[in-house]
Amino acid sequence: MKSVYDVFRERGFVEQITDEPQIRDLLEQKSVTCYIGFDPTAASLHIGSLVPIMSLAHLQRHGHRPIALVGGGTALIGDPSGKTEMRQILTREQIDHNAQGLQKQLARYLEFGNGKAVLLNNAEWLTQLNYIEFLRDIGRHFSVNRMLTAESYRIRLETGLNFIEFNYMLLQAYDFLHLYQKFGCQMQMGGNDQWGNMVAGIDLIRRVEGKTAFSMTFPLITTSQGNKMGKTEKGTVWLDRELTSPYDYYQYWINVEDADLERFLALFTFLPMEEISVVKTLTDARLNMAKAVLAFEATKITHGDDAALGAFEKTAQLFGGRQVVTGLFPSSTIPRPDQVGNAHNVSTAHSRFTSASGTSSLPIRRSRLEEGIPAFELFHETSLCASRGEARRLIVQGGGYINDRPIAAFDERIGLEDVDERGEIRLRKGKKRYVILSLG
Repeated sequence: MKSVYDVFRERGFVEQITDEPQIRDLLEQKSVTCYIGFDPTAASLHIGSLVPIMSLAHLQRHGHRPIALVGGGTALIGDPSGKTEMRQILTREQIDHNAQGLQKQLARYLEFGNGKAVLLNNAEWLTQLNYIEFLRDIGRHFSVNRMLTAESYRIRLETGLNFIEFNYMLLQAYDFLHLYQKFGCQMQMGGNDQWGNMVAGIDLIRRVEGKTAFSMTFPLITTSQGNKMGKTEKGTVWLDRELTSPYDYYQYWINVEDADLERFLALFTFLPMEEISVVKTLTDARLNMAKAVLAFEATKITHGDDAALGAFEKTAQLFGGRQVVTGLFPSSTIPRPDQVGNAHNVSTAHSRFTSASGTSSLPIRRSRLEEGIPAFELFHETSLCASRGEARRLIVQGGGYINDRPIAAFDERIGLEDVDERGEIRLRKGKKRYVILSLG
């Protein structure tokens, strides 16, 4: 059986580690306690937090004990890592409110209680510290010269680093020491920008307890286009359904670039890697099927079965079902369109209107057209193009038409003003392939 370290390696979670042979041996043990900190600077986590969340979920699935640590105390200081200027200082009330929201969200991914995952807030111990005692007992173990070599501090020295931020490394290191002493936590994981803080914690445990601890960082996840994960035209993709609806969450995943699909299936679903590897061989419609599987599985993990099913059905109603071959990803629970509500009717209508000339008719909701839909997204969603990249190239090269006029730009917004007197919008790819959108 694979160890969780093997899972981390093959799925792309590992960026830096302190000692690979020892960490491999550690994670092959029956149960290890490991923690990740989550910053409560907003009322919700976003897609950028999914890599650490999924890593803790994999740990728990392999019999280890994860600690999800909400940084209610460290947020009062503000982490300078990856920032060019000081973070906005939040009030204690704002941080407490945000921390409560994060605790509820993390409970969707991990099973807490009964000796399983542990959920903590470092405000419980950091806000109780006596400053003089902290400096004497903890601060004396830190070299200012060594701290200044950490990338998070070195970069900020050019623009200005204030004293309150300079304390952050000490507090995070103290968290690791506290969790080691109280919970036997031997390992910390987190984003690669936290490497300096993690190493400081390992060094503090060695100096105070004379013991060895370990750290592992994750890579910064960007798209194949070099964009930060989870950023769209509408803004950040949140894990809170009140900020990003399950349908919009589903749409983010179903519209990923072809080049990102295999990597995202590995990182953001629990599907076996043996099945995910088939993506290398997929093209066109079957590649779109795989994107539907990614969207369904990712939405199910964050929002539950019912929300994933609802998003799948709504997408099928708007754009026609993406028929998923049962054997494509055998472990996926995504239903075929003909198994979901009205999706069967939509799929049947799609087939009925298909003719030798390659014309099909699909319903579309007025509310979507009121917002306006970028042309390249619409060509992809209606399956005129196998990917958004193909749609961009088609339109730029003059092969995309709306109501028989060439589309001027790949991101031209298609809206209600494009609906003709029959209540339809006619999309065309090249000379012979049409899709007619009718207001539904």
